[in-house]
Amino acid sequence: MTQNFGIDTSVLVRLATGLPAAEFQKTLDRLVPLVEKQGSQIVASNQVIGEAYIALQHHYGVEKLQARAALLDVLRSGLVEPLRGKSALDALSAKTGCGLMDRLIASDYDDLGFATLTLDKKMAKLPNSVRL
Repeated sequence: MTQNFGIDTSVLVRLATGLPAAEFQKTLDRLVPLVEKQGSQIVASNQVIGEAYIALQHHYGVEKLQARAALLDVLRSGLVEPLRGKSALDALSAKTGCGLMDRLIASDYDDLGFATLTLDKKMAKLPNSVRL
């Protein structure tokens, strides 16, 4: 039986930055055979995507739009995919309205069939979100 994997923030940040180069290559050398030879699925949760987004900005000085683009590149690469699928890609692609973290939070609740309660005006405009 093929084992599937969920990555943590450190792996997603390494893949998004390519830094340090030697560690990036080592990470690829370990992940690629899992997918190509073993047929494993490698996913990143919304929490990991959100943490990586913040880490790219805080620790690497990457602007928000570039951080989103870098994460999209990794999550569309075929090596790693978002655990929540299209909803996470849509959240990363959005350019107006509430922020990425709010979109990822709402996406997690929506996937469970829950509505999101919020005090935030922009977040309340998301589907299945209600402003208190």
